[in-house]
Amino acid sequence: MNKTAVGLRVLNPLPTVSKLLLLVSVFCGAASAQVVLAPSNPQIGSSNPVSAEPLVTRPDTKPCIVSLLSNAPFASFNGAPLTYTPPADCPGPWAKVVLTADFTVSSGNQFDRSAWFYLGDVNIFYGTTAEPRSNLSPSWHVERDLTDLTSFFKTPQTGLASIGNIVNSVDTSTIFASAALEFYPVARFTPAPVVPDIIVPVSVGNGPATLNTTTDQVTQTLNLPRNVEKVYLDVFAQNQSNDEFYYLCVPNDQTGTLESCGNTAFRETEITIDGKPAGVAPVFPFIFTGGIDPFLWEPITGVQTLNFKPYRVDLTPYAGVLGDGSQHIVGISVFNANTLFLATANMLVFTDHGSKEVSGGLISNTLSAAPTPQVNENLTTSTSGVVTGTVAIGSNRSFTISGFVNTSHGRVETTVEQQVNFLSTQTFNVNPNTGGDVQNAVQTSTVDSKTTTRSGILVETESRHVSYPLTVNFSFIANANGTFTQATTANQQNLMTESKTLNGFPLFESNTQEQVNSNDTLQLNASENLTSAAGKSNASYQSNDSLGNCFSRSLTAENQVLTSVTDGKGCHERRF
Repeated sequence: MNKTAVGLRVLNPLPTVSKLLLLVSVFCGAASAQVVLAPSNPQIGSSNPVSAEPLVTRPDTKPCIVSLLSNAPFASFNGAPLTYTPPADCPGPWAKVVLTADFTVSSGNQFDRSAWFYLGDVNIFYGTTAEPRSNLSPSWHVERDLTDLTSFFKTPQTGLASIGNIVNSVDTSTIFASAALEFYPVARFTPAPVVPDIIVPVSVGNGPATLNTTTDQVTQTLNLPRNVEKVYLDVFAQNQSNDEFYYLCVPNDQTGTLESCGNTAFRETEITIDGKPAGVAPVFPFIFTGGIDPFLWEPITGVQTLNFKPYRVDLTPYAGVLGDGSQHIVGISVFNANTLFLATANMLVFTDHGSKEVSGGLISNTLSAAPTPQVNENLTTSTSGVVTGTVAIGSNRSFTISGFVNTSHGRVETTVEQQVNFLSTQTFNVNPNTGGDVQNAVQTSTVDSKTTTRSGILVETESRHVSYPLTVNFSFIANANGTFTQATTANQQNLMTESKTLNGFPLFESNTQEQVNSNDTLQLNASENLTSAAGKSNASYQSNDSLGNCFSRSLTAENQVLTSVTDGKGCHERRF
């Protein structure tokens, strides 16, 4: 991929792809050193970063609020210390725990940056930041439901908020952040939910680990109690550096010809326990606000860009193993990582409250150590050196993992069945003589999973379908008058359906669909300096479930300004 308008955001300010087009903003005066709160709802006419995603729903009870950050400036890689003390006025139990965070970038010129907050090595926020302009100081608000970390918040913690940033004569903007935790007391109709008893971080101190190759791992040694009953792993794997545009990468033998990154477009997160395969997480194609062309994502950002969502891996078949009184090691790696991915996770452990010790073990595991993707290159090079054709890569595998624990309420068997599919097709027309470049990519990563839990005569089944479709069409054309035109379209989706049954009777169903569709055309002069940009984008988020809950929002934008907001469309229709 060439002629892109993006560089590496965090670890190195240099470009990651050849023939970089850097859109330079005009230097501006000093910025106000504070967070400017963005409105809670999208505002027509605004250029602030915006997403169609809903905020976290709250109980009706009044929360106790604990501040973590207040107008903290980020102008280096040092981070800001976090100190947490449980709220004295709300000692628990809590119906819900919510993190809120607000960000502002001073106007000027700055890369988008990765941002993460950790308390006690446990990740409580992960996302990226927006890019400013000479006349735009963007502000935005994010929220994360942290109720599953309730047990962790019962004791004081220290940590770090990190937004690695560089401020100099070229990159002039400082990033500011405020953050707080909201604790909602229980009430008659808002009881405390069942939450994990133990939270185990899988991180490197107060941050994610760096994975440069397939064999690199972030690991955590586990010393769990003898009464482990259920285990989950909430995983983040973020594409960075040479892997920032992994979905546009090509086989290693074509990197020079196609002017792109290597190791193909296939990435997958692998989970191990004691060095043996234990689970799989698909890699979500995160796109920074400056990715490919910054105007594509202003003001509507890509899916999850500012607020990542972890992928939950069910490790319950290993509960009997992890609770056997011995040390164990959980590991996370990214297949085909190519300098680099960042990875972190939180392990959520449920224990048997009726017994201090349970027995159990693994029954079977058919998960292979690594996927075996198939690559098909169909490229032709003309006598003048023009390369045309396609590259396709696919990976398909199915596995079953089963285990048991003998608990205080009887023997419980858990079986996880998954089918993991990936397919990418890329089309190329690369002309090294003129600098012309047309590259189109269509990919999707899909996981279909079913977890069956057997306890006596009760059989509970949870099914989930997750899909991450992505289409990117890019062209850089040399015009006859010596000028250049760069045109890009991107369609990004996040789709998920879930259902739960008990002995065949349906208990719950839900469906969530999110999509962002953006296009932009840049005109450049003969020196490849930007002369104009014209773009449009739209976003939609629709979720509904069998309990009657529904949320719907659609956004449109044109030329970096939000033009419409439509809420509630389709929510009057019963889906289940």
